[in-house]
Amino acid sequence: MEKRVFGNTGVAVPVIGQGTWQMEDDDAEGAIRALRAGLDLGLTHVDTAELYGRGEVEEALVAKALEGRRDEVFLVSKVMPSNATLKGSVTACERSLKRLRTDHLDCYLLHWPGSHPLEGTVRAFEQLVKDGKIRSWGVSNFGVEELEEVLALAGPGRIACNQVLYHLEERAIEHAVVPWCEARGVAVVAYSPFGNGHFPSPDSAGGRVLAAIARAHGATPYQVALQFLVRRPSLFAIPKASDVAHVRDNAKAASLKLTVEELARIDAAFPRGDEPDSLPVI
Repeated sequence: MEKRVFGNTGVAVPVIGQGTWQMEDDDAEGAIRALRAGLDLGLTHVDTAELYGRGEVEEALVAKALEGRRDEVFLVSKVMPSNATLKGSVTACERSLKRLRTDHLDCYLLHWPGSHPLEGTVRAFEQLVKDGKIRSWGVSNFGVEELEEVLALAGPGRIACNQVLYHLEERAIEHAVVPWCEARGVAVVAYSPFGNGHFPSPDSAGGRVLAAIARAHGATPYQVALQFLVRRPSLFAIPKASDVAHVRDNAKAASLKLTVEELARIDAAFPRGDEPDSLPVI
């Protein structure tokens, strides 16, 4: 499994990890088996959040999947904006640690911009680092304006990552967010890289391009799409998979090597469009 340094953390993290959003709706034993299979295949970046199933995913799925294997994993969780005060962020983190049955998180994120002042959130995150409860921190669903505000509060080299919606038909982050993050050593983590159930149809023009490239490599269109989304050194992806076959398919994408011409064909088939006023959030 290919690894890259994750933002400014100095830690090498797999380019493809495992997301757990909406996993509370899946068969629990199957989801746990899938997560463990992912670890076996090197997908050791595991992402979760207190929001997911109101803590159920952390406690009933991720904690069980990581039992006895915590040291292998780059574990990430997120605080909801409604909890992201100075005191609330610390308390929320401690709850997540208890549910996950671990003494630290490798990265802790603010799930999306909220109404509480970011100053309190940043102070809480820095306190959690000082106390050894988290190793690094970042944000999710932040546009450039919000990123600039966090940077002004925290200073350079503190924001580890920005986790954002990114798939072939939603490339808004490429306009400004990706360049901003790359210039400042911030990792960009793509969630819902397959479009959350809206992957390009095989009968669509884009779907046919993916299929043709996949055939040339003995791969699948999903693997081609995933490799395109992690084509730059700053990019990581955390697809969710609740069955072992899907996990194996995702893992194989990391070793796929697309040519410059193939990348250009995908780029043309899925144009990024105009720069939006704000980032989409799902």
